[in-house]
Amino acid sequence: MEFSGSKIKGLLQSDELTEYILETSVYPREPAPLKELRDATASHPRAVFATAPDAAQLLGMLLKLVGAKKTIEIGVFTGYSLLLTALTIPEDGKIVAIDIDRDTYDQIGLPVIKKAGVEHKIDFIESEAVPVLDKLLEHHGNEGSFDFAYVDADKVNNWNYHERLLKLLKVGGLVVYDNTLCRGTVVLPEELTHPEWRKQRRQLAIEHNKSLAVDPRIEISHASVGDGMMICRRII
Repeated sequence: MEFSGSKIKGLLQSDELTEYILETSVYPREPAPLKELRDATASHPRAVFATAPDAAQLLGMLLKLVGAKKTIEIGVFTGYSLLLTALTIPEDGKIVAIDIDRDTYDQIGLPVIKKAGVEHKIDFIESEAVPVLDKLLEHHGNEGSFDFAYVDADKVNNWNYHERLLKLLKVGGLVVYDNTLCRGTVVLPEELTHPEWRKQRRQLAIEHNKSLAVDPRIEISHASVGDGMMICRRII
């Protein structure tokens, strides 16, 4: 979902219905540090990249349901979902957070995270994600040791991430992919999708969703929160 200031663009049949959900169910339960970071992110030119608040609320519930303590996050931006995870996991929990550029995080997210007292849970690695995942897999003790992973990054590498994350996740662990419905364009004809970069993201989302749907190693649930989230539970 796109959220910037007072303008809301969601997947539901009206912006009013999306706003109703946010105002009645999401914002009243949003922790103060998350609201502070959401407000700080709203004025950024790429605020649309941030995880939607309703999607983050679902992430928080999933983290609690699996009792997550050791997690991976690919794609950080200002750190809204990262902060959500850090606030949710136990005091001795750890997050491996990966992004190719930490400048926006350092400028906007990190001060709020420090203020919230959860910076010690985060191991931020400024890098492309595939090499980091490969390095984690070099240590056999990491295989099957992670409880949860969240992917909100470049879509070209989603399957590369998926193959590696399934090895790192324990059986019963979750990996969640964001932007799986691509603002609803996945059901539009290609010729009606503009601009070109959105057309490419649409095709990547369609291909990734199809691949996940037939992957026998996971159970899935496709949630229409935010911009679409595919929840995958490792079963093998």
